[in-house]
Amino acid sequence: MKRAIIIVLDSLGVGELPDAASYGDVGSDTLGNITIAMKNEPWYKLENLTKLGLGHIDGVKLIEKAEYPLGAVGRLGEVSKGKDTTTGHWEIAGIVLDSAFPTYPDGFPDEVIDAFEKAVGRKCIGNYPASGTAIIEELGEEHMKTGYPIVYTSADSVFQIAAHEEIIPIEQLYDMCEKARNLLTGKHAVGRVIARPFEGKPGSFKRTDRRRDFSLKPIKKTVLDFAKEQGLEVRGVGKIEDIFSGQGITHAVHIHGNMDGVDRTIEWIKEDFSGILFTNLVDFDMLYGHRNNVEGYARAIEDFDRRLPEIMGEMKEDDILIITADHGCDPTTESTDHSREYVPLLIYGKSVKKGVNLKTRESFSDIAATVAEYLGVEAQIEGKSFLKEILI
Repeated sequence: MKRAIIIVLDSLGVGELPDAASYGDVGSDTLGNITIAMKNEPWYKLENLTKLGLGHIDGVKLIEKAEYPLGAVGRLGEVSKGKDTTTGHWEIAGIVLDSAFPTYPDGFPDEVIDAFEKAVGRKCIGNYPASGTAIIEELGEEHMKTGYPIVYTSADSVFQIAAHEEIIPIEQLYDMCEKARNLLTGKHAVGRVIARPFEGKPGSFKRTDRRRDFSLKPIKKTVLDFAKEQGLEVRGVGKIEDIFSGQGITHAVHIHGNMDGVDRTIEWIKEDFSGILFTNLVDFDMLYGHRNNVEGYARAIEDFDRRLPEIMGEMKEDDILIITADHGCDPTTESTDHSREYVPLLIYGKSVKKGVNLKTRESFSDIAATVAEYLGVEAQIEGKSFLKEILI
């Protein structure tokens, strides 16, 4: 009963990629800059990630090098164009994109907004790039008075719709997102349409945890599809089901925060099945990276680090754990957007050699190729497997 457990620490990049300047991300290093900022905080230790081998990853700063790492390590570059969630996860699963999803630094054109307003039967407000928390403070009161949804974007390929849950009920907001998703095709095929519900009163608005992502369907099969077709289970925790638009997923559960995601992951690790368990922990990115909350991000890493022994302790004989990220989102920089960074690669299992350093590898898709080989899945995907380098 072989299983690959992939946990994505959403946005925990480990240093700028060589092409970071093209994305305005020179100097970004999510983990490194957080660690520098927290160097005098005694509670910031990351003891278990350090034992696993985090400090041995190329370019990782100020993290102690374990004398005897418990796992194999490396870092992965990104071949696909872009620095968003969909692009990163698709590459992890074996798809490399030749061109980036469209972005809208000046807001969406009239043809998009007019079609959206016609589809939902009401006007919208906003339509400019903004921080999600900032725009609901700016336009939340107007939204409550008019009932008009707030539409906005960011540096990423997203069409985001914010609405107060008492003004536009959550199912109605999801329906608006479905309508937007159906409209945004062709040259306007953004990576994600995102429902951004919030609550509260002017001056104290707060986003709720009922966010939902409506992603494009993958442009071709991923390792998830091939695994499912060949009789294996593919279980998605968090927004994995949304990112892949349900394709290649046999079981899915949505979560309420990182620790709930860890709980659900552990619950499924305890069960008997063969295949892939794929988890996304989004709080790093959504709650802290985009809000430039350095301490909050650091505490979220520390929280995950504290739970890591539980995850490792429940793993079965033939389980392989892969911990990685999908992009960066450095909270120490002026930008509140994702950053073009390398991502970490930490691998653990009873059959994994301890202390192997895979150094810097070209593509996130090496994870997909490795998982396919380990599970015996025949898959036409991108990536080069590192399985032979890590297995005992």
